[in-house]
Amino acid sequence: MKRNYYIFSSGKLVRKQNTLYFEPGESKEPEESEIPEDQIEVDDESGIETEEIEEPKPITRRPIPVEDIEAIYCFSELRFNTKFLNFIAQKQITLHLFNYYGYYTGSFYPREPFISGKLLIEQVNNYNDPLKRICIAKKFVKGAADNIIKNLQYYNAREKDMSLFLEKTHELINKIEPCSDVNELMGIEGNIHSLYYTAWNLIINDAIDFEKRQKRPPTNPVNALISFGNSLVYTSVLSEIYKTQLNPLISYLHQPGERRFSLALDIAEIFKPLLSDRIIFSLLNKKQLQEKNFSKELNYCYLNDEGRKIYLKEFDEKLKTTIKHRQLKKSVSYRHLIRLECYKLIKHILNEKEYKPFQIWW
Repeated sequence: MKRNYYIFSSGKLVRKQNTLYFEPGESKEPEESEIPEDQIEVDDESGIETEEIEEPKPITRRPIPVEDIEAIYCFSELRFNTKFLNFIAQKQITLHLFNYYGYYTGSFYPREPFISGKLLIEQVNNYNDPLKRICIAKKFVKGAADNIIKNLQYYNAREKDMSLFLEKTHELINKIEPCSDVNELMGIEGNIHSLYYTAWNLIINDAIDFEKRQKRPPTNPVNALISFGNSLVYTSVLSEIYKTQLNPLISYLHQPGERRFSLALDIAEIFKPLLSDRIIFSLLNKKQLQEKNFSKELNYCYLNDEGRKIYLKEFDEKLKTTIKHRQLKKSVSYRHLIRLECYKLIKHILNEKEYKPFQIWW
């Protein structure tokens, strides 16, 4: 099974023949400097100036087996050239970039290996038709809400009274089907999440002082965890969409826009309760993440490198976790569940089978 590679050290990513290497060190380009006169020797016979050259230090290179790479996540300053980018594009490897604060900034998304003109036309038609679009959008919101219910039920069975939140969430879910407008639907989704986040104060054992979701920037540890976790779910979904014939730019719940793969945002909503929220609950309740794993600046809170490594270790293990699939009658990984979701959506768009969003059954 292929796996994600997470890079936290500064350095270079290079291609040498058919192998990728990571060279740790400064990521900045070397600066030009004048050569001091006392380091220049003059050969009187030739009249040619020569510079005393130090013996080059051996370069430490860590090979990365190409056939083993699912995607590369960069959390540090790195250098790479077009030769490297051309190579990972040829190998169909996505490259996800994060800034100093661990905030997702963008992806190198190679040319799609699987293209279907028919599917693209139908994808656009389903967006342009208001009834078809709202139908798919409702399924994303309903799928996300059902998985939120599963999380609330899980903790309700563990002596944390979620009854009020369950009741009100069900009331909001009942408002999804009568919706005829995407903006109204987004409002219901926002209310469901707002109610859900209020319940986090009971789900998480320690006092977290979590009043509301704040994204840009996250202002406390819980908001920082949600932002970081959601960005990982988004990039994981994007990587799986890439392996299908879906166009990631054409979405149904989130408005398609510039500089984002909005279909990944749609599908990510369904998987956040499983892949992001459950990890946050576990890490905080088991005290694997503590105050020392966060850095705070003026009106800004983010995971430091050590905190990100702890989260990513759990996230990576979660993606590899396997379950017995009810319909397929075989074990599949959580990551493969995302791919299956893409396939189900394709069948719906092509009018082959109605799309039923993934729902946690355990």
